Amino acid sequence: MKLVLAIVSNDDSSAVSSSLTHEGFQVTKLATTGGFLLKGNTTFLIGVADEKVDQVIEIISRRSNKRTQIVPSTTSMDMGMYSSFPVEVTVGGSTIFVLNVERYEKG
Repeated sequence: MKLVLAIVSNDDSSAVSSSLTHEGFQVTKLATTGGFLLKGNTTFLIGVADEKVDQVIEIISRRSNKRTQIVPSTTSMDMGMYSSFPVEVTVGGSTIFVLNVERYEKG
């Protein structure tokens, strides 16, 4: 048995959750924050049989899309002056960890 830990953008959370539950997977959702932009994320905990891991990863990858976003940035110039300019960054997608489960109980 494996524990799939998937971190996805809040923008994709509903689509990922719906797709996983539609395919019969039980998921636990945690509200999390982190990353470069300190934006809201959702962390999914999914306990699955070893042979179902690839299916879960495929569903998550298909429903969590990468996109670009413009964010303000500043740079320091001579004499203590700061200049602000927009920077394009990639956001979204997913970060997935697959962990071995030594013991599983459901009560």
